[in-house]
Amino acid sequence: MSITANGLDELKKLAGSDLGTSEWIEVTQERIDTFADATGDHQWIHVDPERAAAGPFGAPIAHGYLTLSLFIPLFTELLDVQGVTTKVNYGLNKVRFPSPVKVGSRIRLVGKLTEVADVLGGVQITVDGAIEIEGGAKPAAVLQSLSRFYA
Repeated sequence: MSITANGLDELKKLAGSDLGTSEWIEVTQERIDTFADATGDHQWIHVDPERAAAGPFGAPIAHGYLTLSLFIPLFTELLDVQGVTTKVNYGLNKVRFPSPVKVGSRIRLVGKLTEVADVLGGVQITVDGAIEIEGGAKPAAVLQSLSRFYA
């Protein structure tokens, strides 16, 4: 369930709030292959199921940057900011990939809005996120994301 902020003033009031948890999404071999085609990263650990089955993880795994790229669609399930003209990704302060995402796994995002700061013409938010793997002991990714919203 998404939290909605109507404008920058409401967004500022959400600083320090837990944003909740997104729905699960499955990381399929097709998604991995499509990402490999888009990026040119066709390493066997991702795209060769037979060879990957005999590899260190026992199955193909998603690219770390594929997992990271899924932050945005998962994040949009958590926070909807209305009444702004522009929404942009501003960057990342840190990213780690503690656990690989095996093909067929389901992942979701847990997020916290840790900071809201004024910037020229808008606000910048900092979100601490963990992309969890269903049944996994460690998250697939932990990150701190920066986004800007302009009035």
